[in-house]
Amino acid sequence: MIFHATPVDGAYVVEQRRHADERGFFARTWAAEELAEHGLDTRVAHMNTSFNASAGTLRGLHLQAPPHAEAKLVRATRGAIWDVAVDLRRDSPSYLRWHAVDLDADNGLGYFIPAGCAHGFVTLAEASEVLYVMSEAYAPDAAGGVRWDDPAFGIEWPEPPPGGWIMAERDRTWPDFAR
Repeated sequence: MIFHATPVDGAYVVEQRRHADERGFFARTWAAEELAEHGLDTRVAHMNTSFNASAGTLRGLHLQAPPHAEAKLVRATRGAIWDVAVDLRRDSPSYLRWHAVDLDADNGLGYFIPAGCAHGFVTLAEASEVLYVMSEAYAPDAAGGVRWDDPAFGIEWPEPPPGGWIMAERDRTWPDFAR
């Protein structure tokens, strides 16, 4: 695995080291020892899949509050997404900074997002499937979010499709972020 630092402190784009031959390729997508070498959380509590039928589906920005804050490694296993993390850790040198990466089944990239960051994505292709490896179990009482278009972050999302994003009502209506 090859780790590429991002402008969000502790967030990494994780590139596969693909070993290819006439059959295809093999690549490691999780190696606790390699994550630990970069100071990343290696606990695995849940592994989740999100299937999104339509391009232009926007999910997020979601997070869990302490003590259930979760780190996650995100990959698109089918289709393509534009994946974004927003640093909401007040003591972080990258507080309120965001970073996004294109994840798709062909590039095999993963995005490691540290606990304390909000996470969201928009699908760039029909029938996109997203795999999440989570460090903490889902805690409904700790689940929350921030609005995808909150001016406090200035996220430069891709152009929406005609008719706008497909979104859950709660993602459209999170309150403004309180600094």
